[in-house]
Amino acid sequence: MASNLRTFKLNNDVEIPSIGVGTWMGGYVGVDDEAYRTTLLALQAGYRYIDTASGYNTEAAIGRAIKDSGVPREEIIIQTKLSPVFHGPGKVEESFNKSLEQLQTGWIDLFLIHTPFGWNPDFTLAEHRFTDVWAQMESLLAAGKCKSIGICNFSIPHLETLLASAKVVPVLNQVELHPYMPSLELKAFCESKNIHLQAYTPLGKGGDSPLLKDDELIKSLSTKHDVAPAQIVLAWASQRGTSALPKSSNADRLKQNINLPVLSDEEVNSITKIHTEDSKKHRTLFHANNGGKFMGLLPIDVACDLMKWDVTLYQ
Repeated sequence: MASNLRTFKLNNDVEIPSIGVGTWMGGYVGVDDEAYRTTLLALQAGYRYIDTASGYNTEAAIGRAIKDSGVPREEIIIQTKLSPVFHGPGKVEESFNKSLEQLQTGWIDLFLIHTPFGWNPDFTLAEHRFTDVWAQMESLLAAGKCKSIGICNFSIPHLETLLASAKVVPVLNQVELHPYMPSLELKAFCESKNIHLQAYTPLGKGGDSPLLKDDELIKSLSTKHDVAPAQIVLAWASQRGTSALPKSSNADRLKQNINLPVLSDEEVNSITKIHTEDSKKHRTLFHANNGGKFMGLLPIDVACDLMKWDVTLYQ
């Protein structure tokens, strides 16, 4: 692992690196080779934190890469997620077991609920309550099936509902986070409940992310510190107390993303304020409005209502 990489201690005393590698490859079929290569390159570069999900269809490839890397399993943190079609009674353990079978890694370190709502097999919305799903997650933890449990895409209203009945506080909440969507209120709420906040899409989506290509502050800091724009954004994420899961299949960029500059407090604060400059800089960089559909399935306004998101950030 990169020597200057920070770590964060979760509420169960488990430590995670501030930077892991994401393995969502943007599709549901034909992603094995890219996932395998990304994971192997990441481990060779020094990464020890791998994020995946049942719905990514990359677990088997990641498991093979870990085995072939030669890195001891004990050094690697593997995080995967509950399939949204397994929210029903008794289904959480089934999904967990399927993931473990795919990974072939002996155990899973962190197991997360991927979304507050679930799908039926025909991709219509299921009626299962996420509080009931969380109770099943707690049972997995109590049985020693995994070391930590957490959530993804939970807003403050969802967290308030969950915490009202939860016996175990989630160790982390993984959401879209970057300077164009710093989610300051959610961050403060999670910190008040000792829930670590983690970023997916921390650099924006794809190589043409406006955050990296067009933002004048990020570009000027990149020049000042003699690093890539991505390194500035990831340093900001780490120094504000959030972990991040950038994705890259490029060996050089993988190495850059875990060798970060140290920003001044003033620089961190300036980046945090980018989203206030104009409305075009306060928006999603991941959840594209694909013909008015969220993930190609739900009308964007319906999805935002379910997720308790500000719909203006997703249009």
